[in-house]
Amino acid sequence: MKGKLVNLNDYESLVNRLKKNQKKLKNFINSEHIEAYRIYQKDLPQIPYLIDIYKDHALISEQGKRLNDEEVHLRDEHTEQIQNAITQVFGIPSEKQFFKTRERQKGIQQYQAYNSASDNFFTIKEGPLTFLVNLERYLDSGLFLDHRPLRKKLINGLAKDKRVLNLFCYTGSLSVASAFGGAKQVISIDMSGTYLDWAVENFKENQLDYKKHRFLQEDCLKSVEKLHEENELFDLILLDPPSFSNSKRMDEDLDIQEDHAILVRNCMRLLAPQGELYFSTNKKRFELHPVILENYKVKEISQWTIPMDFHQSNIHRAFLITHNQ
Repeated sequence: MKGKLVNLNDYESLVNRLKKNQKKLKNFINSEHIEAYRIYQKDLPQIPYLIDIYKDHALISEQGKRLNDEEVHLRDEHTEQIQNAITQVFGIPSEKQFFKTRERQKGIQQYQAYNSASDNFFTIKEGPLTFLVNLERYLDSGLFLDHRPLRKKLINGLAKDKRVLNLFCYTGSLSVASAFGGAKQVISIDMSGTYLDWAVENFKENQLDYKKHRFLQEDCLKSVEKLHEENELFDLILLDPPSFSNSKRMDEDLDIQEDHAILVRNCMRLLAPQGELYFSTNKKRFELHPVILENYKVKEISQWTIPMDFHQSNIHRAFLITHNQ
């Protein structure tokens, strides 16, 4: 199995890298007042994992295929050594460390619990915001850490006095930031009732009146068409779709590379004349369709939307799209 820690030198290399990264990020973490951040991102070829710190917990992730029994055994040995390194550097015990294998999810799997028996929710701080996370129950924690700079911008004036539409809203962290930043109204749309309930709880955690806003469990592809028929306009649209989805809740599969041109066009029909659309994608090797560049004003903003703790990766690409004046 690739990446197996086979000797003490590999273990010591990981410990040293974690300490180096911790020292490098210390001032950033303190100045931004954050409790959740990425500390390790496949830095060493022989240890190809992602490690995120969530206050006094850790999430270890790998991207891979389904493993056979022998491979699972090797991975478990590997994981134990990584957990020991995390305990040594951060003082986080193994029972507060969680290992996830990331694969493309299909259909209803995208919304099912990773461990349905777990109610291990806890809160983390991000500047003035508070978010509920769960490292055990679901594949994702409930908070996309790489969108931290956009949340900060929403807090600091981007959303003030605006009508905001957040599509594929997940657990509503961008919606919370928008409402906290003074948005008139935020409409949050996702296919998962579980995630929308989570979003409401995040509003409550931040003492925001969730009843002033709207939470819609709908297919986002249909929602943009319905909102257009209802002559709705928004000052700010947040669009962060999955790279791929074939959920049974959707009439058609979504492949963001193939379908983003139509999706962006439909969103632009909902955008007020002076409005802004923030479109981001985690799709690897994504290319923006020429028709978008021809019909709208487009500025790539990936550089400032990727935070310091993700600086070595192309975790996402982000674009600011506006109407041609």
